[in-house]
Amino acid sequence: MIVKVDNLVKRYNELIALDHLNLEVKEGEIFGLLGPNGSGKSTSINCILSLLKYDKGEIRIFDKPMSPDAYDIKQNIGVIMQDVAVFDELTVYENIDYFCGLYIKDKTKKKQLVEEAIEFVALNDFRKFYPKKLSGGLLRRLNIACGIAHKPKLIILDEPTVAVDPQSRNNILTGIKKLNEQGATIIYTTHYMEEVEQLCDRIAIIDKGKTVALGTKEELKSMIKIGEKITVEVFNLSPKVLKELTELPTVDKAEYRENTLVIRSKKGKNNLANILEFLNNHNIEFGKVFSELPTLNDVFLEITGKELRD
Repeated sequence: MIVKVDNLVKRYNELIALDHLNLEVKEGEIFGLLGPNGSGKSTSINCILSLLKYDKGEIRIFDKPMSPDAYDIKQNIGVIMQDVAVFDELTVYENIDYFCGLYIKDKTKKKQLVEEAIEFVALNDFRKFYPKKLSGGLLRRLNIACGIAHKPKLIILDEPTVAVDPQSRNNILTGIKKLNEQGATIIYTTHYMEEVEQLCDRIAIIDKGKTVALGTKEELKSMIKIGEKITVEVFNLSPKVLKELTELPTVDKAEYRENTLVIRSKKGKNNLANILEFLNNHNIEFGKVFSELPTLNDVFLEITGKELRD
């Protein structure tokens, strides 16, 4: 295992931020770490990096105990946090050179790695720019370059695509895939479920400081009771017929609004066929029909609940 977190407990006075948290990240995978606000994601990452003291448990990285002075471990970790952390008084090149120099002392090797990082995030045309002159997307790419220039074996990315345009977001996601293909193990946190669907090999959902679900996206989807989401364009559906439809054994929930019938089916076969048969038997006219399998967003909401978090 690249990262092993065993029974981690972190308290802030009476608040238990991490409640015997367990995580394992395998070599070579992109590991998604999800959770609502206040679930313990940031606390767990800060503990993994030994930026926070914890009350109980063990953290091992590269099969070695992690500690604040474990510099041999830290030099093989790259961290890209949500808040961009670069120096405004340094240019793009100078920023990447500085952060790379924290780990690489050989000047020739460092220069080569800086050039590779600039090329990797496509910032060659902006190498002499200062951060204040960069757009949000370019600034994010600079932040990533600073975190990965020294070629770390483990990369932790915390919300790297927040508030960027679609083109920059696509560029960042493509870059993350390339980093993984080049051998880096990645821990990835985000609130964008489609990014997790696209990137992650395995996913952990944590809530109230505990791991509440863990597995591939297919394994997580198999944990919930929801089957297909069926959307049908329907005309003149009476409350009586809607009630009958809701009572079908394969239907979990049905809503009808503005000529649109939305059905959450239970797990099983022939759900769509059963719905269309019901509509035909009741002489209900319908138009367009869509069927969607459960998404990670469905999984996330069913497991963690739909109430707002601070």
